Amino acid sequence: MSSRFADVKRTPSGEAVRHALADMLHRGAIGLLRGIKVADQETGISPPRLSALSVLVFAGPQSLASLAAAEGVKPPTMSKLIAELEAASLVQKSPDPEDGRGLIISATTKGRKIMLQGRDRRLALLRERLDGLSQREIARLDAAAPILLKLAQRP
Repeated sequence: MSSRFADVKRTPSGEAVRHALADMLHRGAIGLLRGIKVADQETGISPPRLSALSVLVFAGPQSLASLAAAEGVKPPTMSKLIAELEAASLVQKSPDPEDGRGLIISATTKGRKIMLQGRDRRLALLRERLDGLSQREIARLDAAAPILLKLAQRP
């Protein structure tokens, strides 16, 4: 399979191609995310709360500090979000077995159910979008998906 990006080297023209690819990936990722995030509105939970809950459901229980770091907010902000999620019975706190003064925050069964249902709705929207593609486009996306995951996991 030929691609206009196949022979990219670190030359001035290669850098321009890499810049164009980065721009297309950025626009595509943002557009795709916006297109499926509409499914999250059905939860009735604000985006910041939903994001914190998502970390707890999909990455597992966390300390307040690690959750704040994962979400890119200060601990007092995360503390407020957690209090709101706890009041809605979506998360629970328990003593940290490794730090007697610390707490571990985890999703409740209710919180996990809401996140999994939301994930199912987002995946359904993605499947609908995939239905509009040709078999060749599906094959190309299938080949690219592991690379996109690799990019997403890089620091």
